[in-house]
Amino acid sequence: MIVYHFFYDLNYFDYLELNVTSGFWFLFARSIAFTFILLAGISLTLSYSRAKKKGSVALEKYLKRGVRIFSWGLVITLLTWVFLRKGFVIFGVLHFIGVSIIIAYPFIRYRYLNLLLGIIIIFIGIFINKITVDFYYLLWLGFIPNNLCMFDYFPILPWFGAILIGIFLGNSLYPDYRRRFNLPEPFLNSIKFFCYLGRRSLFIYLIHQPILVLFLFAYNNIMNIFYNIFY
Repeated sequence: MIVYHFFYDLNYFDYLELNVTSGFWFLFARSIAFTFILLAGISLTLSYSRAKKKGSVALEKYLKRGVRIFSWGLVITLLTWVFLRKGFVIFGVLHFIGVSIIIAYPFIRYRYLNLLLGIIIIFIGIFINKITVDFYYLLWLGFIPNNLCMFDYFPILPWFGAILIGIFLGNSLYPDYRRRFNLPEPFLNSIKFFCYLGRRSLFIYLIHQPILVLFLFAYNNIMNIFYNIFY
């Protein structure tokens, strides 16, 4: 995700000329997004299993978590509206994950049902996304308005299907909060760093773009200073 956004920013600020709306970069971005959302679904099963073992499974927990992440999405909406205006984010990945955590709660206990529903929702979403409409009130669901311009857009259809497939994988690979497969010992040692990052994924998501933009801004100013001094 960070690698893609770095090259996206290079293109946006005219450091490089890249086509980010089709071809390799588009597929790269979609594969990252699908993995990100799939892992969110897997994480829901781990959270549910852990809470079930402790006897503390409650909808309230998922409501609070969903509202918290959705609220961060609203912060992204405000910031992009202030600084970008055109293309500001109305329903991005954080809005989507926040809503999905809440509406996925009734499905977390199931396994193959989620696989079936996930595939159906993805196909329905792909069909609906090809239809353009002249209204915005169902944008969150997947009905795309004419001339939509948004830097980050993840509607419920088809992306909730990825959440459900993630729940299926989580219940298949980690039933009752136990891993059903073995990992080599050296791999377990090296993966600790990625586990550390994974537990802070929301924080990393929120700060990585401002850091990248500040880096490019600083680089541009430093190069301008060198240019003025030596040329």
